[in-house]
Amino acid sequence: MATMMKYILVTGGVISGIGKGIIASSVGTILKSCGLRVTAIKIDPYINIDAGTFSPYEHGEVFVLDDGGEVDLDLGNYERFLDIRLTRDNNLTTGKIYQSVINKERRGDYLGKTVQVVPHITDAIQEWVVKQAKVPVDGDEIEPQVCVIELGGTVGDIESMPFVEAFRQFQFKVKRENFCNIHVSLIPQPSATGEQKTKPTQNSVRELRGLGLSPDLIMCRCSTALENSVKEKISMFCHVEPQQVICVHDVSSIYRVPLLLEDQGVVSYLSRRLNMPIETKSRTMLTKWKEMSDRSDRLLEQCSIALVGKYTKFSDSYASVIKALEHSALAINHKLEVKYIDSAYLEPGTLQEEPVKYHEAWQRLCSADGILVPGGFGVRGTEGKIHAISWARKQKKPFLGVCLGMQLAVCEFGRNVLGWTDANSTEFDPESEHPVVIDMPEHNPGQMGGTMRLGKRRTIFKTSNSVLRKLYGDAEYVDERHRHRFEVNPELKSHFEDKGFRFVGQDVEGERMEVIELDDHPYFVGVQYHPEFTSRPIKPSPPYLGLLLAAAGKLQSYLQKGCRLSPRDMYSDRSGSSTPDSEISELKFPPVTDSA
Repeated sequence: MATMMKYILVTGGVISGIGKGIIASSVGTILKSCGLRVTAIKIDPYINIDAGTFSPYEHGEVFVLDDGGEVDLDLGNYERFLDIRLTRDNNLTTGKIYQSVINKERRGDYLGKTVQVVPHITDAIQEWVVKQAKVPVDGDEIEPQVCVIELGGTVGDIESMPFVEAFRQFQFKVKRENFCNIHVSLIPQPSATGEQKTKPTQNSVRELRGLGLSPDLIMCRCSTALENSVKEKISMFCHVEPQQVICVHDVSSIYRVPLLLEDQGVVSYLSRRLNMPIETKSRTMLTKWKEMSDRSDRLLEQCSIALVGKYTKFSDSYASVIKALEHSALAINHKLEVKYIDSAYLEPGTLQEEPVKYHEAWQRLCSADGILVPGGFGVRGTEGKIHAISWARKQKKPFLGVCLGMQLAVCEFGRNVLGWTDANSTEFDPESEHPVVIDMPEHNPGQMGGTMRLGKRRTIFKTSNSVLRKLYGDAEYVDERHRHRFEVNPELKSHFEDKGFRFVGQDVEGERMEVIELDDHPYFVGVQYHPEFTSRPIKPSPPYLGLLLAAAGKLQSYLQKGCRLSPRDMYSDRSGSSTPDSEISELKFPPVTDSA
């Protein structure tokens, strides 16, 4: 008989943004390291159908999946932690549920019944979860065994009520041994007394129990480790054993969270509670996490990257970009320093209005080892980005432009090298006489309005001597995720290539320019796709790895060694070990060669 799917629901209390996403990902990671196949679903109680229309200031960045789904950034955490590929239906919103129920009602599926939140909406939620949990996510066609479900928002919110009710019913449908609830709560520590307070957690758990869900594990987010007396107090007032109260205090790196849960017996508790067959043999996957977090704690050399964008006040706006930079920095054994620069401050207009901000922004830009211009929408700040790109090109600073960053690099070259002073994107100047970037929608009638080019697309390398091609392991093509409306104008391509500005990667038809490289520059690369969405802690994204290598002055030696890091590069001499020790040689980012 096929084993039953196990469902783990992660809810949050007291405040939103408490770290449910990282905890859900970490629970999935430690279960996956036991040999189980794990999938994940994120539920967002807002009414938007998907995250595609959000400003990054609302919910952080919009994460793009292989199938073109625009989803919550927590799905990015699941993909990175669990190394899986999810689909748009792994992100469930109130909007999607109501839309599907209303469509059914219009088709007459409910046979004259009154359509209500209970049972129709709650049934639709349960059916969606059961169906989506079975979808393979590991690249093979094998059904997952465990589904981690994260319910966004805070318990007690009006908008998440139908979901809580759906799971109250669901726990009886799938039986107790196939469903458990992890409740993530906050333990504040007011600075006046320095005492850890349990009252918010007690209230939050009481509210959850009043709605019909009893937490099996209470995960307490706190700044320092939980004292035993506090643990016992939570145990007593929240009807759980002390070993069911898990302390998740602030740690030096998020890679430590799975280890923290593992150390407190979360796996053995879940295996008993959910009756799961778990391998007890040594788990290499968690060993890798331990090695990664140990490495990130003992890095000495630093590498700074200027991130020139327009949403720099909120770091979640560029969550995947920062993660991709971190993965690459870890691979070359450098501590990453990200210098956030609001591109509007680099513009000459700021010099008149706010000269201090102008000079500070330029000082940060000039002192960085490398420059990254990420994607974005809208005209604000684009001229500042063009100034930054111009500086990187002339000063031979390592530069990576992603999506809009690549398009602006084309505009900058057109203006300052080809002499087309009005070269621009038709997105910002529809009247430009030199439209170097134009609107080239993909015609998918009915899908996403047919305007955005979304999801996984193939890029073919047109030349064998491309730096990026070498970084991709000399691949003939790569499949990466896109999210854009505008493209480089293919009709003006030859003007650029004559001056050493080469379009080394194009789409399958050869109509869309995907990768640019500049001759006679240490690293000047632009990509039309978003490589950050497929970066993984142990498999950094090649365009970002190239930027970090060039910023650390190691790109040429890396390419000469056939894209391998020598032990001396991986382990700084200053860290007291020039060769990786036996444990860490397991963790080959790019494979280590014998020659140092």
